[in-house]
Amino acid sequence: MSALIELRGVSKTYGAFTALDDVTLSLSDSSPSMTAIAGESGSGKTTLARILLGFINPSAGHVFYRGKDIALMSPSEQRQFRREVQPVFQDPFEVFNPFYRIDHVLETPVKRYGLADTDAKRRALIEDALKRVGLRPQDTLGRFPHELSGGQRQRIMVARAVLLRPRMIVADEPVSMVDASLRATILDELKTLNRELGISIVYITHDLTTAFQICDNIMILYRGNVAEAGSVERVIGAPKHPYSQLLVSSIPLPDLDKAWGADEIPVSEASAARSNAGCRFAPRCPHVMEQCWDNVPPKYTPDSQRLATCFLYRDAPVAPGDDIAAVFRAPEPRTPVPSA
Repeated sequence: MSALIELRGVSKTYGAFTALDDVTLSLSDSSPSMTAIAGESGSGKTTLARILLGFINPSAGHVFYRGKDIALMSPSEQRQFRREVQPVFQDPFEVFNPFYRIDHVLETPVKRYGLADTDAKRRALIEDALKRVGLRPQDTLGRFPHELSGGQRQRIMVARAVLLRPRMIVADEPVSMVDASLRATILDELKTLNRELGISIVYITHDLTTAFQICDNIMILYRGNVAEAGSVERVIGAPKHPYSQLLVSSIPLPDLDKAWGADEIPVSEASAARSNAGCRFAPRCPHVMEQCWDNVPPKYTPDSQRLATCFLYRDAPVAPGDDIAAVFRAPEPRTPVPSA
């Protein structure tokens, strides 16, 4: 199975700080998927997103797009990569120039990539993209960014990505700055793009609830390391790694007898001060063992469609390879829309 995009042993350091540590992950070219990258602030998920987009280079390892190292691509190959791997950012307002109308951010990629040779065709492409994300062209075009709501601006960014017919969209916290009433709408639109247009979605989030709702698989990061990965049903429904369990327990539930955040694990002064060459979660782990401080746990597979880097599962098989995607479940069958 050929890979659309592949990280091989990718790490990213900033001075003495390691933002991402030895991650290997491949996403299939033939089976468009929805993959969540989750973790709390500082986990490395945005660093991973920027590496996938080619915005920053890894300190170690390589990124391949359709079998080609993106660091060694020719200008024409880079241009194709930029078209086929599109971002959707957390704060859409930062993308807009307040002096230009909304039309500008949509017309620019159409002109740059020569997607239409007449004004009428350009207008038709833009209107189709807006309709795909639930916007009425007559209520959107001709307006300035400040005249639109945050949800409308975010959907325009999705429409801009759709215009280029990408193979993959990397959506970095795309609904964290819109109200709850619009989150489901935007997430449903991303899911529709995946199902109908065959676009792979990498969904960067700290919100496990939305990841569970729309994604096939999930990779949970802690301080740059993969803590757990697999199908969302298994990882979120029955987490194995203590860090995953902490994240899931932090999801607000309608239970008046349980205080939100009551399961947060305190870090003792002794744990915080102890030298740690092993598992990075050891200072916060309620199950920490002596070997956790001195050894980095391998990727155990306590069941199918899941791996967990935790010595609690030392009796389980070790994953046969480095690729996290080996434990991912296959996406549901798609019903692609015929191209025009």
